[in-house]
Amino acid sequence: MSAQAFSLKTLRAQFEGLEGRHPGLWPPLPRLLCPLLTALLVIMVGGWLVWSTQWETLESGAESERKLRTEFEHKVAQSQHLDVLRKQKAEVEAQVLQQERQLPGKAEIDALLAEISQVGAARGLQFELFKPGQLKIGEHYAELPIEMRLSGPYHALAGFVSDVANMSRIVTIDRIALSQLREGVLAFECVAYTFRYLDPGEAEQKKQRTPERKQQVLR
Repeated sequence: MSAQAFSLKTLRAQFEGLEGRHPGLWPPLPRLLCPLLTALLVIMVGGWLVWSTQWETLESGAESERKLRTEFEHKVAQSQHLDVLRKQKAEVEAQVLQQERQLPGKAEIDALLAEISQVGAARGLQFELFKPGQLKIGEHYAELPIEMRLSGPYHALAGFVSDVANMSRIVTIDRIALSQLREGVLAFECVAYTFRYLDPGEAEQKKQRTPERKQQVLR
């Protein structure tokens, strides 16, 4: 029998017949392994009870860190375009201001109507009808339709339309109808629309009516 086989047989013999014997009477090797295994078992059970909660906390912290990192990178990307966005905002505000300047106020609407009439007269046109309609209050501005019927040469009528389109105030022409009255003279019918901004009282009244209309719709 070799020395290795003898050694294994000797070690195995120390673990035989342990059942029913007091641990203090066990051979040296089982007595040494018993506390080691007990300590290892205690460590494993304690780790599972204590470290599992800490592991969940660690995972939760790591997930929060990933979210915060993503939000930070998103905000950094936004900040890099902040100057561009500010420039675009300034351009939009300038365009809105320019559009508002093209809208007459309540006190200026009569002067605008007179200007439209003068433009037609300057072209040698005859006004047969010039009738402002019912003012329509919109969200941010008021719309005034004007029914017009004029007569005159074709080129004079075309020049009138061009002059109105190039006025400093916004005036649009719709529902155009042409008919010949006699040689070289046409009848021109249309509805022109001009716009004005709301004065503070009208704007406040519009705001007060909006919730009422929403309630009526919900009913």
